[in-house]
Amino acid sequence: MNIILFGPPGAGKGTQAKLLQDEFSIPHLSTGDIFRAAIKNKTPLGVKVKSILDSGELVPDQTVVDLVADELSKDKYQDGYILDGFPRTVVQAEAFDSFLESNNDKLDAFILLSVPEEELIKRILSRGEGRSDDTEEKVKTRLQVYREETQPVMKHYEKQGKVQEIDGIGTIDEIFGRIKSALT
Repeated sequence: MNIILFGPPGAGKGTQAKLLQDEFSIPHLSTGDIFRAAIKNKTPLGVKVKSILDSGELVPDQTVVDLVADELSKDKYQDGYILDGFPRTVVQAEAFDSFLESNNDKLDAFILLSVPEEELIKRILSRGEGRSDDTEEKVKTRLQVYREETQPVMKHYEKQGKVQEIDGIGTIDEIFGRIKSALT
């Protein structure tokens, strides 16, 4: 099963992806985790990504697409995966569609976690990840970038009939239950 978990920063994608990974025994691929590891290890990609993220912007499409395609070519993803944080732009979505097609594969589910903006801000500021852009002003910038550049990805997959919107408010288990119901 190939799943995209989608939603704004703070919607709970990473938390739910880990639960889905355990439930369905398929790996979770988070572009955020890959970027954070690169930043922590001060790799050339990490240094580049850190300066982009520090300004509240998104990493360039081609950098992200290459990273994800390279990762998904590994054997551990042969039986499916959960994508979290990708695709973030329509260009990335179109490149991912082409990647799937060239590999005779398909997207099985596009799960949209819907959470009101006030709740997102509260969650991000309280989670204490230590990101340099976790200030209220920077969080609002990230949410604005999401609305302008990332939300159109949802429209792309709506045209394909793939989007399943899930209420992202409630306990972690309640939200997970809604996702599992949508997938079965």
